[in-house]
Amino acid sequence: MGATTHEGQYPHSHLDGSRASPMNAATVQTRSTAEPVGQTAPSPSNSASTRLQSLDIVRGLVMVLMAIDHVRVYAGQPAGGPTAGIFFTRWITNFAAPAFCFFAGTGAFMQGRKLGSMPALSRYLLERGAVLIVLELTVIREAWTFNVDYAHYIQGNVIWMLGWCMILMAVLIRLPAKTLGWLGLFVIFAQRLMLVPAALTPEAQRAATAWIWQFLYVGGKVNLGHGYSFAVIYSIVPWIGVMAAGYGFGALLLRDAAARRRLCLRIGLSATALFVLVAGGLVLSHPPQPGDPPALFRFLGQQKYPASQLFLLMTLGPTIALLPWAERARGAVANALLTFGRVPMFYYLLHIPLIHALAIVVSLIRSGTVTPWLFGNHPWAPPAQPPGYMWSLGLLYLVFAVAIVLLYFPCRWYSGVKARRRESWLRYI
Repeated sequence: MGATTHEGQYPHSHLDGSRASPMNAATVQTRSTAEPVGQTAPSPSNSASTRLQSLDIVRGLVMVLMAIDHVRVYAGQPAGGPTAGIFFTRWITNFAAPAFCFFAGTGAFMQGRKLGSMPALSRYLLERGAVLIVLELTVIREAWTFNVDYAHYIQGNVIWMLGWCMILMAVLIRLPAKTLGWLGLFVIFAQRLMLVPAALTPEAQRAATAWIWQFLYVGGKVNLGHGYSFAVIYSIVPWIGVMAAGYGFGALLLRDAAARRRLCLRIGLSATALFVLVAGGLVLSHPPQPGDPPALFRFLGQQKYPASQLFLLMTLGPTIALLPWAERARGAVANALLTFGRVPMFYYLLHIPLIHALAIVVSLIRSGTVTPWLFGNHPWAPPAQPPGYMWSLGLLYLVFAVAIVLLYFPCRWYSGVKARRRESWLRYI
């Protein structure tokens, strides 16, 4: 994952927790992908800026794809389905969460170089993680539901998971980047070991401790007592492994352009090839049973909750392999993706209530009223869908396109705000 010591991670800086002195040009130019920058498009000749641009462009791409799935929620379309259109509408969005988590780890590595000390990075990760958890439980939950039915629905979705992983990373970054990267890969590939302690727990204690394993790995609905429950959608494992692997990956991005591109292609294509071999072998070795989906759907329909090894190989491999392309990407589309990728949390906080509001507009246009279904506990516990409500795929993609166009303008504005101003709170949104 790239050999570095702690001193190697933070060159030309104070390691005693004091404020860092000015660093070399590459360090100054390198900004966190967890804390997106808001600067003008970097020059292709600047290696550090080009590295940053590639991360932001790929992240911007998966953020745009993510919005398709969130429009799908309010369109009433199933998460995958019998037809290719429905299946791939969901499948293409699977790249978002792995990319967010992996690049958050890479961003933590880059942020450490910017801050110049390990204590400063630990403090940043603790604070940012806490902010993300609070946002998930309040602002984001309200954006999804437009209701205050907390007694029946509180969710731990992707932002919740990122927050807890950042808090854990605040401790784990004491390890060298190379060690942490390999530890992350071990967690990803040995994740099923998390089931062993639960299986060894005495039957009498299993019910009392079930929530711990749900939070850490199994996920599902946790009974909080007094009628309250909590939906653990994204568990900590294997995602903490993804973020740790991303941290180790950050060390590789410090290499010269040619070596960096070769490594990204080698890692990305190798992960993708391993997925094809293993997943393809499993499909071929298990003849289809009556009622099974087509072979291609079984090949691509990997387990996401919790994310299996094959799911992460399928999504992270192509994502990493795209980085060399993103370094060379130019033009209007690349600039738009760069804008989104620089302000991911701002985009995330805007896109869900915007899509939700657009769904209300669609309901008014189609039926003249706003269906109460749109105020249910989305995305994971909505009420029964009204008869005839489901949108066509054409309408789904039209609303998606409108949402992306509308999101571009505030994201461009906020990117400019972050470029001009240096208030500390801006790093968290």
